[in-house]
Amino acid sequence: MQNTGNLNTLQANGRDDEIERVFRPLPRMVLEANMNPQDLASARKLAEEDFRAYWEQAALDLEWFEKWEQVLDDSQAPRYRWFAGGKCNIVHNALDRHIRTVNRNKLALVWEGEPGDSRKYTYFELYRAVNRLANALRNLGIRKGERIVLYMPPLPETVIAMLAAAKIGAVHVVVFAGFSGKALRERIQATNARCIITADGFYRNGKFTSLKPLVDAALAADEEDNVDVCVVVRRAGIDVNMTAARDIWYDDLVRREANEAETEIMDSNDPLFILHTSGTSGKPRGIIHSHGGYMTGVADTIKSVFDIKPTDFFWCTADAGWITGHSAVVYGPLIAGTTTLMYEGHPLYPQADRMWNMVDKYGVSILYTTPTTIRMLMRYGNRFPAQHDLSSLRLLGTVGEAISPETWVWFHKTIGRNECQLIDTWWQTETGQFMISPLPVSPLKPGSVNKPLPGVSADVVDRKGKPKPTNEVGFLAITKPWPAMFTGVLGDEATYDEYFNTIPGVYFAGDVARKDEDGHFWMLGRADEVLNIAGHRLGAVELEAVLCSHKTVAEAAVIGVPDKIKGETAKAFVVPGPNDQICEDPTTDARDAALTDELRQLLRQELGPVAELRSVVFCESLPKTRSGKILRRVLKAQELGQDIEDITVIDEE
Repeated sequence: MQNTGNLNTLQANGRDDEIERVFRPLPRMVLEANMNPQDLASARKLAEEDFRAYWEQAALDLEWFEKWEQVLDDSQAPRYRWFAGGKCNIVHNALDRHIRTVNRNKLALVWEGEPGDSRKYTYFELYRAVNRLANALRNLGIRKGERIVLYMPPLPETVIAMLAAAKIGAVHVVVFAGFSGKALRERIQATNARCIITADGFYRNGKFTSLKPLVDAALAADEEDNVDVCVVVRRAGIDVNMTAARDIWYDDLVRREANEAETEIMDSNDPLFILHTSGTSGKPRGIIHSHGGYMTGVADTIKSVFDIKPTDFFWCTADAGWITGHSAVVYGPLIAGTTTLMYEGHPLYPQADRMWNMVDKYGVSILYTTPTTIRMLMRYGNRFPAQHDLSSLRLLGTVGEAISPETWVWFHKTIGRNECQLIDTWWQTETGQFMISPLPVSPLKPGSVNKPLPGVSADVVDRKGKPKPTNEVGFLAITKPWPAMFTGVLGDEATYDEYFNTIPGVYFAGDVARKDEDGHFWMLGRADEVLNIAGHRLGAVELEAVLCSHKTVAEAAVIGVPDKIKGETAKAFVVPGPNDQICEDPTTDARDAALTDELRQLLRQELGPVAELRSVVFCESLPKTRSGKILRRVLKAQELGQDIEDITVIDEE
């Protein structure tokens, strides 16, 4: 998000002058960092000179059954193959190897249910649970390369099932439990899955949501009927329909299985999982990731970005149904040998201090969440955080969308006590690993994702791939391959190629950005969410950041509306905050009119006369995915009277 306003204007509208600051790490953070500034400079130098050598060194930090013949096979670019000829299995590095170390009896997974129940697994206990399910799946006839759909809420069994599938060489396909039965059926059919693992239901926002009936409906409507077995986890112990010869309770399946299981030896480029994109831009795509490159990229970046220590307690609030859940809830923390926390329910249940209560209770040291969640909690002010001891926190992180400077500063000051480095990360389902991010020793600018990580080459370019000048808006491009990159799109080679030929010679991320004079990247949103107003290109996120800087605005979404003269004009959808007291007139119309006028003036002051609002709509909430991304396409389709293909990802709670 571009911050172009002058300081007087910012302060007049309630913005903190700290958004103009460069935040530097505390001396003790630098002294205690696993990668100090000198190490970081050396890593960047090595990566710039020979990025293959950099990533080979990262791979050597892991355990392989057989070493690779070639670090990067680019003979069929853009179908890159990392660590070609290498033999491995990600579960060996995430779990098996820890049993031979001091991590054996360390907590690996801590889970808390929304009602307050909890379960804990050491690495040894998790290892045994995974082995029992792996043996059971093999006994069901599931073999290497076959697909297993996991239609699961955030439960320990979700993690166990992902690891068990990978251990036997099967490909897991996690489907977010908030999706409809129709979306589930489409994913079952697209992947030709023989097995599905689900639960009777889950708790969210004080309600119990049943899952098994949706599975039954999806399987009944599956014309190809490939699913041989449906494994059901007992979450609430409610009565559900169990189809004979197909359905089996999870506990019954694993009860008599052995605690040891052989880990399948996989080729580095054998598929690990298929994960469908969130669908913010239309029909979801089945993104394929493989064992060797994915585990190398994830292991290296989570270790450096979050400076993992032996005593860390890591909480990423994402659902396992998203790439953030795969990389930052399951595989990344476990490969790093840390403790990962998983929560089942809604962050506002039973009240708006649930997250702060859990940080206090478990002594969370690293908290990684979305700007949407932060903005939602900001609406309740500082009262709830002040009621809990948050001193265990040493690092904060954000992911999923661009964060406004005001939200960044609130999170840093109120939750981080002005002491915790705030790590704002940019990456995608397709990238698998963190790509652009500060490190704990980096100077931070509120709203910027800092610089590409060592081994990652990125730039801001025009449509022909030519680098844009400093502070000019262009397309974000990744200019060299990276280990955790996706290896295909399920059943759609043409779509895979589009990522690399939209702008020839680079990976087209689909985002627009700018790069400042220090080389820091500022994300401005999706390329298809950039408004063209009278020939001027403005990112929707950039406009939204200015609107959210107003002291009475909690959230905002901006879309482009066709205009005969200007091409497009901006229309804003605004969620007022609890401090919406800008007019003495008690009538809603008067308050809305006054706020609309202030917002129009603020945009003109911050971004110039071209940033003109056609209209403002005040609403209680915005449509979003469960991962926190605003669904602007839904707002635009409604505005233009168009059909909306798939809105099953919307969080309506």
